[in-house]
This record gives sequence, structure tokens and C-alpha cells, in this order.
Amino acid sequence: MLDLVKEKITIDISRLQEKPATMWRYIDSMPFKNNSTIWQEVTMGEGYTPLIILDHSEPNTLVKVDYMMPTLSFKDRGAAVLIAKAKEIGVTKVIADSSGNAGTSIAAYASRAGIACDIFLREGTSPKKIAQVKAHGANVRAINGTREDVAKAAQKAVNEEKIFYASHVYNPFFYEGTKTYAYEIWEQMKCAPDALIIPVGNGTLLLGAYYGFKELLENGLITKMPKLIAVQAENCAPLAKAFMNNETFEPVQNNGTIAEGIAIAAPARSVQILEAIHATNGEIITTTEEEIIQARITLAGKGFYVEPTTAANYAGYLKYNHSPSEKIVIPLCGAGIKLS
Repeated sequence: MLDLVKEKITIDISRLQEKPATMWRYIDSMPFKNNSTIWQEVTMGEGYTPLIILDHSEPNTLVKVDYMMPTLSFKDRGAAVLIAKAKEIGVTKVIADSSGNAGTSIAAYASRAGIACDIFLREGTSPKKIAQVKAHGANVRAINGTREDVAKAAQKAVNEEKIFYASHVYNPFFYEGTKTYAYEIWEQMKCAPDALIIPVGNGTLLLGAYYGFKELLENGLITKMPKLIAVQAENCAPLAKAFMNNETFEPVQNNGTIAEGIAIAAPARSVQILEAIHATNGEIITTTEEEIIQARITLAGKGFYVEPTTAANYAGYLKYNHSPSEKIVIPLCGAGIKLS
């Protein structure tokens, strides 16, 4: 597992209006060569997604429609940056493992960048997600076992075949993309919200948001960090168990959940995730399978057709104890059409 060591980011807000209305308007905060244009060979217009009121009866609760991305998932934020960086350093092939959405994103951007790609997936992954990965020309390597077994198989292949590991969990360049979620919210709201409610499996969006808001705080562009409210499915909630019992993190048994995007029994960055939640005075909420199903129906009734993982997040929001004046942002992470 890797982390980037970077100098302090300086954000020049006077130049933002000159930038494209995509997440690449924040490229100066990313670790590319000066005046790099490599991203222009990779981008498909990802980012700068709508931030809108979920229900006019609750005007301070906003949803960021991050499934309005090229591959219909927020993972495009991280994949676009990671693959652009891989292209910049001359990578010709990548390996990634995924529960579905990250693999699709990596496959799509690798294809666009002219980089060969193997995606490791668990047998039983949604057929529509597998079909989407294959459609982008990636080689799918199905693994019989848990999500953790899939990661181990990918890492073994990386070491044996000497291939670049385009992991959305281990590779730090992925988080340089997901942090743009925070930048966009700040620019769209002209402030930081009071709380972010985020579904958490491996923590790629939560950690990205945390890093992004930290950079905004360090630049004096916001005065406080939003609380990070993590949501896990009750049937696979290792982070919630550690957080609620104030104990050291340990993997749990995945008892099966329709929210496959957060069905991670042993998140590799568990320590960082828990530290981020504690540092922002956040909390972790768990949701049952029935709550997830009902939340998905409710969101569809409001016009948003989402994956169960996003529905789990909304179910968590419905259990979150907050005042009507609290400004809350909820990501709609993946489109419902991805589910078979």
C-alpha cells in the first residue's frame, strides 16, 4: 500500500474560470508534470457533476449526481487520473481488481489511453458489470472466492508478471482523482457542507473527500472540515464494528449484501478511514438489507435510479440524526442500470 509524499498544494482560485468544466479544472492540485496535457488524451469529460436539492421539503440536503459519468460511476474520478499518470510514465499494461465499478472505469480509460488491461473480478459479479468491462476490451480474470481473494490474486499476478498495479485501493494516484469530489462541492456551494454521507467499503471516495477538504482548509478556502458520516451494510461492516466498540480493526465475515460495492470484509486502508472519521467528529451508520431495498425504491420515486450501494448510503442518511439547518451532501455513486 502506497501514499504520496507531496509539497503543500497551492490553489489559485483566480484561474479556475479559465479551466474546463470538468474535474480537470483542478489539475494544478494533482501530481503531474508542470503544464502537463497528457490528461487531454484520456479524459471523457468526467467530473463537475450536478449538485442539487434531493427533496424541496429538505432544502439543506443535496445530492451530487456522480453517476453522471462516462462509465456511470464516481470511480471515473480516480480512474481517469490514475490512467493519465500511468500513460505519463510510459506504462503499457495495467492490472486491477474490483467489485465491478472500479474495474469498468479502469478498463474504459485504459482502452482510451491505448494501455492493455487485465481486470480481476469475483465470480458472481453482476453480469452487466462484467459485460461492461469486456466491452472496453479488457481481459476479465474471474476468481472464485471473496473480494479479498480477488485482490490477492491480482497482487500475485502483478508481482509475477511485473505489471503496473492500477489499484483503486492501493495506488495513491486514484485518490488524487476522487479528491476532486470535495473541490467541486466547495466550488458549487461556495463553502464546505456540515456533513458528507458516504458509503464505505475500501474508502476511496471518503478518503478522497477527506484529502480534498484538507487541502482546501490548508489554503484558507474553508474554515472547517465537514463531518464524515460513513455508511456500511450491516451484513459486512468491519469498520462500524471497530468504530462503535472503540477497538482495533479486524476483518469480519461477509454475510452477503446486495450493496456489493461496499462488501469489503477487510479494507486495506482501514486505519486511515477510521482516522479520517474520528478527525472530523464523524460516525459510522449501518443499514439492513431491507432498509437498502426500500431506500432504492424511495430514491427511484424521487427520480434517481441508483445501485444498491448508493441506496445503502441513502438508507444511512435516513438514520442520521441531524437538524434541519445542517447542510448535508450525499453522493449518488452508481447508476441503477448497472445492476442485472
